[in-house]
Amino acid sequence: MLLQALPLQDERISKILARDWHNDVIDFVSKDLPRLIFILVLAFVLQRIVIFFVNRMRLRADKQVGNAQRAAQIRTVAAIIRATSYSLIGFIVLLHVLSIFNINLTPLLASAGVVGVGIGLGAQSIFKDMLNGIFILVEDQYNVGEVIKIAGLQGTVEDLTLRLTRLRDSDGTLYIIPNSQITSVSNLSRNYSLANLNVSVDASANPDKVIDVLRTLASGVRNDTAFRDIAIADPNILGIDKIEGRAVTYLIQIRVRANQRDPVLRELRRRIIITFEKEGIPLGNDPANMLILRAPNPPAPPAQQPLIGG
Repeated sequence: MLLQALPLQDERISKILARDWHNDVIDFVSKDLPRLIFILVLAFVLQRIVIFFVNRMRLRADKQVGNAQRAAQIRTVAAIIRATSYSLIGFIVLLHVLSIFNINLTPLLASAGVVGVGIGLGAQSIFKDMLNGIFILVEDQYNVGEVIKIAGLQGTVEDLTLRLTRLRDSDGTLYIIPNSQITSVSNLSRNYSLANLNVSVDASANPDKVIDVLRTLASGVRNDTAFRDIAIADPNILGIDKIEGRAVTYLIQIRVRANQRDPVLRELRRRIIITFEKEGIPLGNDPANMLILRAPNPPAPPAQQPLIGG
């Protein structure tokens, strides 16, 4: 009897297992499979969106003709965005897939939380540097070779990475600045620069004559073959800018190519000194940061001959 009952019991267990497996498959197809398909489709859509923006950034990098450094920066940001987005999408999909298969996520999330806290405490400043570096590159705030003012320092950008900026000032000092310390940027060489020159003249000079002479000199520098490619617009003589005692200040403004002010201003100063000396225009003196010109000393009167009378 016992031997006959064992096959019947095994058959009953097999039927129960088959029924349970059949019910599980039906539940999975009717409930879990649509969720799984939706998650995978959503992940695919997000991936295509990321690829779209990454390709747009790469096309923009290809259009940076003559600026290989900027093109390399854009490609670097595109690669970082692509890798980071793929990692986030994969992690989210993994969590949802595990939850669909009823795998307990509590130990995994707890472990990830502990690891994340440790990494966050240890690399908080590095993360801030890299995040700020990404915004600097994406927003094109400055590039290698440009003159900028950041973190209270001014100089030429020698290198730019996601973590730091290397800046060299006019004395040759190299500054290494973490990107997280950059809160504001003053770009002194973007698109164009303004060459401004203040000329101090004595108040006795005819203002109309002074303005005409300054306009002629500035136009001569603008049309000179040595500066024709540097000065990108006609000079603007703004007229009398200040009056301080006997010193009348005239302002000259020339739009030049980025970071090309000094050669134009040096030549303009030289011509002003020579021309004003020839024209005999009485020139004044003023505080520092102004062009100081003085009128020539008047010639001494001839000595009178003694009268010889008879």
